Amino acid sequence: MQILKINQKNFKEIVKIVVKSIKEGKVVIFPTDTVYIPVADATNKKTVEKIFLIKKRSPKKPIPIFVKDIKMAKKIAKIDKRQEKFLKIVWPGRVTAVLRRKRSEIKLYGVAKDTIALRIPNFKLVNLLLKELNRPLVGTSANVSGKPASGNLEKVLNQFKERKYQPDLIIDAGPLLGKPSKVIDLTVSPPKILRE
Repeated sequence: MQILKINQKNFKEIVKIVVKSIKEGKVVIFPTDTVYIPVADATNKKTVEKIFLIKKRSPKKPIPIFVKDIKMAKKIAKIDKRQEKFLKIVWPGRVTAVLRRKRSEIKLYGVAKDTIALRIPNFKLVNLLLKELNRPLVGTSANVSGKPASGNLEKVLNQFKERKYQPDLIIDAGPLLGKPSKVIDLTVSPPKILRE
């Protein structure tokens, strides 16, 4: 498990390393506009399975997905005009939207059969990754299931210490906001807040 500290000077270099790692099917603990997450290619079955093992998460509990823009979201989710208007207000940002899944040529793993939780983060580093990779990424928090998500990397790493399954690479960006995104179910009318 390698830890790399990111700053203004090595920003581009670190992004290159992370892009390469994700393409190789690795799991990278990465900073976002909320908490640290295990970022990975959501279209890579083996990598997504590894995230479930790292987090000790039940395969029955779907994971949220990061997308680069509404266009990508529309490829994997059914988005009507009303929903699109709302998403354009809250994205990019700290809102995860639950939408109806679409039959798509993009094969995703770790998601529910009929619905999907999507978000466009408001964080330069993640947005750059999404743009460079041009594929949906896993957007769940870096914590062992049942334990709190955190913006404090030391707390995150303590949860994974001496565990059989470990992330491959850690990107240290210092302390983050530390509060997970708000989750809103847009499949019901009126929309329902699932997590504040």
